[in-house]
Amino acid sequence: MITRRQFNLSSAGTFAGLPACTPAPGPGRYEQAVADTWRHGRPGAVAGAGLQRELVHELVRYATLAPSSHNTQCWTFRLADRAIHIAPDLSRRCPVVDPDDHHLFVSLGCATENLVQAALAHGLHAEVELAADMSPPTVRVQLEPTRALATPLFQAIPERQSTRGDYDGRPLAPADLALLQQAGSGPGVQLLLLTERAVMERALDFVLQGNTAQMNDPAFVDELKAWIRFSADDAVRTGDGLYAASSGNPSLPAWLGRPLFSLFFTTGSENDKIARQLRSSAGVAVFAGDAADVAHWVTVGRCAQRLALQATALGVRSAMLNQPVEVAALRAPFADAVGLGAARPDLVLRFGRGPKLPPSLRRPLQAVLA
Repeated sequence: MITRRQFNLSSAGTFAGLPACTPAPGPGRYEQAVADTWRHGRPGAVAGAGLQRELVHELVRYATLAPSSHNTQCWTFRLADRAIHIAPDLSRRCPVVDPDDHHLFVSLGCATENLVQAALAHGLHAEVELAADMSPPTVRVQLEPTRALATPLFQAIPERQSTRGDYDGRPLAPADLALLQQAGSGPGVQLLLLTERAVMERALDFVLQGNTAQMNDPAFVDELKAWIRFSADDAVRTGDGLYAASSGNPSLPAWLGRPLFSLFFTTGSENDKIARQLRSSAGVAVFAGDAADVAHWVTVGRCAQRLALQATALGVRSAMLNQPVEVAALRAPFADAVGLGAARPDLVLRFGRGPKLPPSLRRPLQAVLA
C-alpha cells in the first residue's frame, strides 16, 4: 500500500496471398524483445529506494501495451504531481485511414484503461478526465493511494494481443458473453455483441465493402505498407508497426517482403481471408459512443480495452475489423444493418478462441516520455 508521503510523481495488415501459417520462432533478438516487452513487473521492481520514479515508469510501461491503429503507439506520457498526462503524438497519425484522428483517440483510451488497471494493482486509484481545451486534447489520470487490487483484467495485460488469425468457430458460453458485455459497457457507450450467424454475415458484407474501397485506394495501401515490419529484425529495430508474423505470414527480409506484398496483397485475397476469419469467430463486438467527439472516442477505447482484457482472461482472442468505421460512407448503413440505429459506429472487433501468434513489439519508455 502506497502512502501519500511515499507517492510523489513530481520527483519522477498482412499479405494474404502468401501461405497462412504460424511461423517458427524468430531470431533471438526478437524473442528477447518479446520477453522484455510482454511481461508483468518483476517482484520488487517498484519497492524500496526510488519508489516513485520506478512506479510511474512501470505504470507507463503497462499503458504502452495497449493496442493502437497500425501499432503506431501514437501517445506520449508526461508526469506531474500525482498524475500522468497522456497526449497524442501527432507525428504518428495515419491521415489516410484516420483523417479525423478518431482511431488515435480511441488508442489513447486503450492506453488509459491499461494505466487504470495497473495503477489499482499497485495501490493507486485513478480518476480520468479529458482536458479537451488543451491543444491537442489530453487525458489526465489523477492518482491517489488506495488498497491494491490486481484484477483479472490487470493480470491479462501482458497476454492480450490483436490476434489476426483464424479462430475455432465455436460459440462462447452465455456466461462468458455476459462478462464481455459487462466489461465492454460504460456510460456514454453502446455495445452490441453480435453472435447470430445471420447478423454476423450482414456485418461481414460491410466489412468486405470497406476493405474493397480501401484496397482500391493507393494512398491507403501506401500508408499501410509503411507500417508493416516484414522481418523480425525490422520489428525489433523500430519497436512499432505491424510485424508480418503477427498476422500469420512468414517473416521475410524487407527487400523481399516489400515486392511480395505488392504482388500478393490483392482485393480478392484479402476479402477471402477476412471472410474466413470472421466466419471462424464466435462473435463481433460493435462499439458506438453517444457523440462523435474526442471524449467519447477515448471512452470507447477504454471500453474496448476492458472487453479485450476480459476476453484474454477467458482465453478468448480478439482483433479489429474497422473497415465499416474507416470508410465514412458505410457507417450509417452498417449501423442500421446491425441494430445501432442512428448511432455512429466507432469500433468493430471480432472475438473467438484460437492460437496465439507472435506478438508485436513496443518502443522503449524513453521514446514515449515527454
